[in-house]
Amino acid sequence: MFTIAQSGSAYGARLIATEAISNGALIYRIANYQIVSEPTYQTIQIGPDKHINDLGMLAYLNHSCAPNVVVDTRHLIVVAVRDIAPGEELNYFYPSTEWDMARPFVCLCGAPGCLRLVFGARYLSLDTLSRYFVNEHVRQMALACLETVAVQASNNTVPR
Repeated sequence: MFTIAQSGSAYGARLIATEAISNGALIYRIANYQIVSEPTYQTIQIGPDKHINDLGMLAYLNHSCAPNVVVDTRHLIVVAVRDIAPGEELNYFYPSTEWDMARPFVCLCGAPGCLRLVFGARYLSLDTLSRYFVNEHVRQMALACLETVAVQASNNTVPR
C-alpha cells in the first residue's frame, strides 16, 4: 500500500502510496509501540503526557497543512481522508496529535493556508484548529487552556 522513499522531499525520507488508496481506507494499524512521557521528533502524542515511539514506517509520515491521512490516536489507526493516487506522499497535520512539539519547523508544504511555522496545537487559534481533524486529547488541552484564560480574565479587576 505504501513504501519508504529516501529522497525527493524537502523533509527527507517519506511514505509514498504504491497503489490507489480510497477515501476512508484503513492505511495502518499502530501496534508494538512503547509509551513515553516526553515527546521527541519521532513520537506521536496520544494523551496529555503520553507519547508513543517505535513507530516503524510511521516515523516517515510527514506533515502537511493539506493532509491526505489522519492519525486517530483513540483507535491507533491511520486513515485516508481523501482519495490518494499512486506515487503521492502520505502526510498528516502534526498539530492534530501534537500539543507542543519537541522540534518545531518551517513548513514547506506549499498548501493554500499553510501555517509556515509548525510548533504544535498549543500555538494555533481555535479557528485554525477547527479546520482540521484534531484528536480528543488535543481538543481537551485546547479547551483547558481556554478555560484557564477565562478564569484569569474574570478574576482581574478593571482599574478605575
